[in-house]
This record gives sequence, structure tokens and C-alpha cells, in this order.
Amino acid sequence: MPGGLRPGQSDSCGRMWDNITCWPSAAVGEVVVMPCPMYFIFFSSSLGNVTRNCTSQGWADMYPATYVAACGYDTNSTPVEEQTTFYGTVKTGYTIGHSLSLIALTAAMIILCLFRKLHCTRNYIHMHLFMSFIMRAIAVFIKDVILFESGESDHCSSSSVGCKAAMVFFQYCIMANFFWLLVEGLYLHTLLVVSFFSERKYFWWYILIGWGAPSVFITAWTLVKVHYDNFGCWEDIGESRYWLIIRAPIAVSILVNFILFVCIIRILFQKLHSPDVGRNETSQYSRLAKSTLLLIPLFGVHYIVFAFFPDNFKIEIKLVFELVLGSFQGFVGAVLYCFLNGEVQAELKRKWRRWHLERFLGSDMKYHHPSVGSNGTNFSTQISMLTKYSPKTRRCSSSQADFSLV
Repeated sequence: MPGGLRPGQSDSCGRMWDNITCWPSAAVGEVVVMPCPMYFIFFSSSLGNVTRNCTSQGWADMYPATYVAACGYDTNSTPVEEQTTFYGTVKTGYTIGHSLSLIALTAAMIILCLFRKLHCTRNYIHMHLFMSFIMRAIAVFIKDVILFESGESDHCSSSSVGCKAAMVFFQYCIMANFFWLLVEGLYLHTLLVVSFFSERKYFWWYILIGWGAPSVFITAWTLVKVHYDNFGCWEDIGESRYWLIIRAPIAVSILVNFILFVCIIRILFQKLHSPDVGRNETSQYSRLAKSTLLLIPLFGVHYIVFAFFPDNFKIEIKLVFELVLGSFQGFVGAVLYCFLNGEVQAELKRKWRRWHLERFLGSDMKYHHPSVGSNGTNFSTQISMLTKYSPKTRRCSSSQADFSLV
């Protein structure tokens, strides 16, 4: 059906959304050829093109007549109902994963913030990583609400500023999360390779990498989208040629982190088999080797599987790996970096014992003299002195920073 003529003009056709494809503006007599939408790869072995002609009456009918004919719909492919069920399952899976991660990460952040004895560079980096996971989960929830529940359905005309802002926030959180995974790899590698280094100086570089670098790339992507590709809610990133502004830095961070992971494993095994390493040092390196192997999900090793393949390569498996398994990364990180951390467990036990002692003394004071012991000293003060075993200015020791990941 002809349509899409610009108001007051007879020499061009305006942009048009036909519920499947966004047709760009064109001059009368111009033939516009558009590739089939990317989601047809789920129903077709090869993608074709669709064509429309801009006439003086507006857009002519599409040729071939239907998307089914033009985009090579395969009748032997997975039925639409099964595809819908699959994507619904994927959405449910990553919703559960992000929810569990959000709960676990919030608890871990509270623990690391409250206990001052846990404040050190290593845990500061963990906290930034946790915050990136929290922001990623929140961004996913916001994106799903806006795209699936708010009625943002016109992918051709300019959508609301709020919708685009949500997508910018979503992309920033995803990239920042990848870059903080890279920072974890850089920090662990530095601990093994560099004997003495200024943790404070390196920490500020880590901040710039984790939060600053994504800001640069996302700002560039936003400016390009505003000026050259300002259609819809900016969610169709896979079909945009500007997607490389986001994808390339993430792919590089995944590759570098994988290389760091391999280097760390090589260094650990060299140290373990070195004749100069004593028995105690061997035990320490064995613990670190075990910890590093447990950190495979946090290094993003599973992302390397699909990072450099086309978007339509094994799409179902890719979605499960990157969306479902990736959503549980924050939960795994909270467990490994916080809940199973020896320092954290020791501090929690100490606080728990102290709370029980104070509670016991509080109830016992109802029946005994409240303030003075046999030597004239406040008894509760003595208990406090006994339980306080480290000075106020204590920082995490370098050996603990290296070997108490789990």
C-alpha cells in the first residue's frame, strides 16, 4: 500500500516503519533495497533483501510481496511457538540470574564497607567490580521494562529521550562490567609479576580503566547515534554499522583478559615447580592456583568462545552462554571474592563472638556489680581489649592480598 509521502512534498518519501523494517527517506523514483531483519536467521538458512520503490504517490508495495518469500523462511526450521518458548526461557533465566546476583552483591558490598579491617586495595577493586555487576543487573531490568512493557514499538520514528537514555545507561553498564573484569585480571597479574609497586598509584589507573574508558566509548557512540542513526530506541545495535564502537572495545577487553588468564596460569605453574620455592610458598601458590581456576567465570573465559564469531553463529548457544550464564557472574563473584574469603569469614566470626559476649555480659550485669571487677577495672573494657587484636591503621598485608582469594 503506497504511503509515507512527506507532508507538503511530492518529490520524496519519508521514513516509514512497516512493523518489521524501518525504511529510510528516499527521492521519488529511487529504489531502496534493505536487508532482511537479523531475527530471520532463526527461521532461515540464508538472508535475502526486500525492495521498495518511492513513487509520487508514496512508497510502493514491497517486492518480493512478503517477508516470508523474500527472507527465505525455512518451513523445516524450528516452529515459531518453540522459538517464542526458547526466548521466554532465556529471559526467565537471566532474570533469575541477575536477581540472585543483585541480592548477593548487595550483601557483599555491605560486608566489605562495614568492616574497616577489610579495607585495602584488593577489596576496593572487588567493590568496584561488584558495583559494576549491580549496575548491569539494574540496567537489564530497566531495559526490559522499557522495551517489553512500555509500548516503545516504533523502531523507525524517534523514540522518547528516556528510552534512549536507558539504552545508553545499559550499554555503559555492560562495557564498564567488562572493563572491571579486565581490571581484576590486570591487578592479579601485577601482584604475580611486579615485586614492589605503589598500590595507590595503580588504583587510580584502575579507576580510569574501569569507569573512564567506557565513558569515552559510550559518549562517542551516543554522539554518532544522535547525528547519524537516530532511529527508534537505539536497541537494534546488531544491525547498525556503528555497533563496532561498542563491540570492538569489549572484544579487546575479553581477549586481553583471556591472555592475562593464560599468563597467570603459566606463572603459577612455573612457581609451583621451581626448586627455589619452599614448602610454605608452595602451599601458598597451590591455594592461589586453586583460586585462579575458580575465577574462570570472572575472567570472562566463556565469552572468548563467541567473541570473534558473527552474530548469527550458533545463536541459541550464544544466548545461553552470554545472557543466562553471564547473569550469574555477579553471584559467583560475590561468593568467591567475599563469602568464601578467609579474611571475611574470620572477621564475621570475630564480630559474631563479640556480639554474643556483649549480649551475655549485658544480661549478666543485671545480677552482678555493673562496673568494677576485682581489680577495679571495668570488665567489659577488658573484654573489648581482648577482642581487638589489630591496630586501627592496619592495612591488608601483601601476602593476604595475594593468597586469600578463597
